[in-house]
Amino acid sequence: MFSSMRRAWNKAIWNPGLAVCWLALCAPLIAVAQEYSFGVVPQFEQRKLFAIWRPIIEDIAQRSGVQLKFVVAMSVKEFEGQLARGAYDFVYTNPYHILRESTQQGYIPLVRDAEPLRGLIVVAKDSALKSPADLAGSKLAIPSPNALGASLLVRADLERLFKVTVEPVNVNTHSSVYMNVANGLLPAGGGVEKTLSEQEPAVRDLLRVLYVTREMPSHPISAHPRVPKSVRTAVQQSILGLAATSDGQNLLDKVPMRQPVATSIKDYVPMRSWGLDRYWTN
Repeated sequence: MFSSMRRAWNKAIWNPGLAVCWLALCAPLIAVAQEYSFGVVPQFEQRKLFAIWRPIIEDIAQRSGVQLKFVVAMSVKEFEGQLARGAYDFVYTNPYHILRESTQQGYIPLVRDAEPLRGLIVVAKDSALKSPADLAGSKLAIPSPNALGASLLVRADLERLFKVTVEPVNVNTHSSVYMNVANGLLPAGGGVEKTLSEQEPAVRDLLRVLYVTREMPSHPISAHPRVPKSVRTAVQQSILGLAATSDGQNLLDKVPMRQPVATSIKDYVPMRSWGLDRYWTN
């Protein structure tokens, strides 16, 4: 084995392009003894969150040689508190969380879905509401006050474009938003296209999309700067490698993260000018 590796390396010395390719293939296999935490924003109820993310994290760990521990917060508020303290080594969360922490914890975006994120407002399929302007003074179900597409951007657009304010009602998860609206418990709700697509057809068929926001880069998987660069790279390459297999793609589709690409904080900086801090809740 070592002689074949030596021959490959000797050949690579005379071919720099081959050296890059050979090193890229070997880079994830670093067998890191230390365990790193991996947190996920609780967009769904815990059972669904575990079903989606546990096999993904286990696969990333196996591919990269990095020991990863899946950590789940009981609520978005708890998750945000842990994120602000830098409790997670790796984390999947909304882009605005990462932007807000960039001057404190300095989380480093690694991978995101190439498909952009868009917020939306849903109403019951037979609702009399025809325009976002009709929501003036209405209650709006939201998955959490600081959800980027489903709360911050939706509320900002309602005030900026339609000159109306709403009363946000926190129902804790995206799934709860859609259920509350589908069952007629609340007149409208904020969500994002990706989580709406993950709902059962029986729920989606009871809903109508009233409004869609502008595009923004999708949720990144990020790393705390205390994580060594070699470990960050191994995890990043393993996620991209996971997407290259049919089984891996099936796992990522459930996030959904259908086309993972490398990313950086530069992709998210333009959102600083959107005025969303006004709607942020501590």
